[in-house]
Amino acid sequence: MQCQTVLPGAECTFWSKQGCIFEGNSCQLVVEACQGCDRIADGTIGPVCSVAPSPKQKWKSGLCNFATHQKVEIQSVETKVNPLKASKKAAAGKK
Repeated sequence: MQCQTVLPGAECTFWSKQGCIFEGNSCQLVVEACQGCDRIADGTIGPVCSVAPSPKQKWKSGLCNFATHQKVEIQSVETKVNPLKASKKAAAGKK
């Protein structure tokens, strides 16, 4: 359904026939960590997230999974090779 209060005309999963069913009956303002994200929209109450009604909750456990301005660094983990098993595989001609 489409939001009728904060982001009029935008698709919202929390809007029902009875109105907004989200906690507090409205989306919440973005937090400081959201600054720079592409998903921020100007609502009738101020800047709000277009995909998450509670940005504070999304940042509670660390990095928001919807953040477009933050990149996650993936660390490669090198596996340890047992030299005895490696020599046996080499002797057998396996890779």
